[in-house]
Amino acid sequence: MRILVVTSQFPIAGDPQRGRPVYQTVRELARQATVKVLNPVATYPDWAQPRSYLARAAGANPVAAECDAEYLPYRTLPLLGRPLNGWLCARAISAPAADFRPDVVLSYWLYPDAWGAQRWARRAGVPLVAGARGSDIRVRDAISRRLTRPVVRGARRLLVVSADLGRLAVRDYGADAARVRVIPNGCDARTFHLRERGPARAALGVEDAAELVLYVGRLVPEKGLRELIAATRSVAAQRPRLSLVLVGDGPMRGEIEAALAATPCAAVRLAGPQPPDSVASWLAACNLLALPSYSEGHPNVLVEALACGRPVVATPVGGIPEVVDESCAIMVEPRTIEPLAAAIASALDRAWDEQTLSRRYSRDWSEVATDTLKACAEAIADARPATT
Repeated sequence: MRILVVTSQFPIAGDPQRGRPVYQTVRELARQATVKVLNPVATYPDWAQPRSYLARAAGANPVAAECDAEYLPYRTLPLLGRPLNGWLCARAISAPAADFRPDVVLSYWLYPDAWGAQRWARRAGVPLVAGARGSDIRVRDAISRRLTRPVVRGARRLLVVSADLGRLAVRDYGADAARVRVIPNGCDARTFHLRERGPARAALGVEDAAELVLYVGRLVPEKGLRELIAATRSVAAQRPRLSLVLVGDGPMRGEIEAALAATPCAAVRLAGPQPPDSVASWLAACNLLALPSYSEGHPNVLVEALACGRPVVATPVGGIPEVVDESCAIMVEPRTIEPLAAAIASALDRAWDEQTLSRRYSRDWSEVATDTLKACAEAIADARPATT
């Protein structure tokens, strides 16, 4: 089977950690089929950079090992260019897609990536499999929702990372439930596994007695970071050994740095974006992972935290309850501060069985790839003309 993957959620030179779950899936998929990745990357003038995320340069050379990836930049503008981005994406992928001659197109990120892929696939007579990751289907603005709807309805198969997203696709977008496939993320056990806390702390310069709370992800308001920092300040007033480390990058970084400069808090530290090996070291070093998001798909960092034997404080939103429950996490309602502070303190005081936590999740990326390949085969079979 020849599979053309179209997605902007893929590692690039300026952001080598972008789209790691998609990369992990595609890398394993390439062991089972012939796979070509086209990565359409929106670029912006220096005077008009987007506010919702940090635009990074793709660079000339691929950074995703073991994948045949081609980076296709296209020029656009924030907000004003949004209605045209799907068309620009379709134009960018047109020639290399035709050269590859795929049996099926697999596109992660519904708009503009899958919209552009759908436009090309229809002209080429090739079925489309679309993959929704979370915020690409939980869109708020009317324009993006209108442009997302035909992709969700028209894809031969719609892959979602949680049952919650599948229900949303059917309820809010009119997706055909028979075409929806729930394919949760996997975990690389070679990287994320139970390790001793002491050596990890020594390597990272963390004191043995510290009560370390870790956040890993994009620095955006929707992750509940304002509440998490406020809760940390509250808990630290009673627990001076408390420390919060934020691993990641995003448009909130400047705001957080300014807030810490205005009102210093030794308990909060920005560690910046980190490769998977370093994330695993931070998970080994921490006492717990905090993810107080407003919405989520299937957050892979929860799976990785559990694989490392670390408990979780999180919110019961999106696909989070499909990953954790009271045996491994303390749940708190989103957009709260004092309940979040209480949950962090309670999690730090509770005795967790790290061995049991680390055995909770065993799904690897080869299983994700196998499920994805099956969905692609179903799409191809559905697209064949009926015989009499």
